[in-house]
Amino acid sequence: MRSRHSAHLLRTGGREVTRRKLAYGAAGVAVLIVVINVLSALFGGFDRTDGGEVAVVRNGGMFDDRNIRQIIPPASGLTWTGLYSTSHKYPSQQRFYTITARAGAGDRPGVDVVRTPSSDGVDMGIEGTLYFTLNLDQKTLRDFDNKFGTRGFTGADGRLYHAYDGDLGWSAFLDQIIRPVIDNDLREQISRFRCAELVSSCALVQNSGSPGVPPAGAGKTNNGNIAAVQNAVNSSLAEDLKVTLGDEFLQGLRFNLVRVSLPDNVQAAVDKAQAAFAAVSEAQARVAQAKADAAANSARQQGYQKCPACAVIDEMKAIPPSVTTFAPGQNFAVTAPGK
Repeated sequence: MRSRHSAHLLRTGGREVTRRKLAYGAAGVAVLIVVINVLSALFGGFDRTDGGEVAVVRNGGMFDDRNIRQIIPPASGLTWTGLYSTSHKYPSQQRFYTITARAGAGDRPGVDVVRTPSSDGVDMGIEGTLYFTLNLDQKTLRDFDNKFGTRGFTGADGRLYHAYDGDLGWSAFLDQIIRPVIDNDLREQISRFRCAELVSSCALVQNSGSPGVPPAGAGKTNNGNIAAVQNAVNSSLAEDLKVTLGDEFLQGLRFNLVRVSLPDNVQAAVDKAQAAFAAVSEAQARVAQAKADAAANSARQQGYQKCPACAVIDEMKAIPPSVTTFAPGQNFAVTAPGK
């Protein structure tokens, strides 16, 4: 009986020891998890910005609100931002938005051209680049993050991004918020000019009964008109963006109008007309050359009639070097010396 009781105590004690070990192990794991989380939160509570970016920091702690906590200026050192806070980083240097027909060279994938009609209804293609910087005033930055940093924008790949999600997020923001304002300003300014006032070759295919030739100096006039469009866009764009966005969030706005192009079918007609004019010019040149040759031959013939010996001399000069004997007839022959 005593040995059975001892064995039972041993088994019971062993199970108790095992339970205690498991409890201690679980407690140790829990403590380790807590320590890791605390250390992670502490180390994650620091942030910094690179040159060319500014950060808007929002509270994110368990008992915190989600308001903006602070602004970290560009190229900062390690900065305490609080536990579980989030940093929305935006570009602080000059940026640009490009509209171009060169595939993959603009902010939109593939070919990207603003299509808008001229005053006479020709669909013009506009290419250019908008240069700007984000307003770094702290109050303005806070307002910008409240208005645009708290919503998503659909990128070119169909995914949803925030404006602070790197280049993809910033491009998505520009494409959905800034691009419509650019398009509207270009549409308004281009509609003030006729096609030929922006692209002189458009005069070749205008509906005027017969193709015309662009007037002399048309290229200079076109450049002046394009500069006028660019200046008008620059004058109106800043105010339009301020009204659209709700504040002067973008500064140093400058739009460079790079190119005004015609639709493919109109350009093909222009090329065809230019080829036709080139053919006419070539034919006119041949006619003029033939008239000149005829006049020269007539004058030469009159000279030979007055000076028969001159005709013989010119005939002798025209003998090719390879000919060693010249026999024009009437028992007359000339042989080169030494032959």
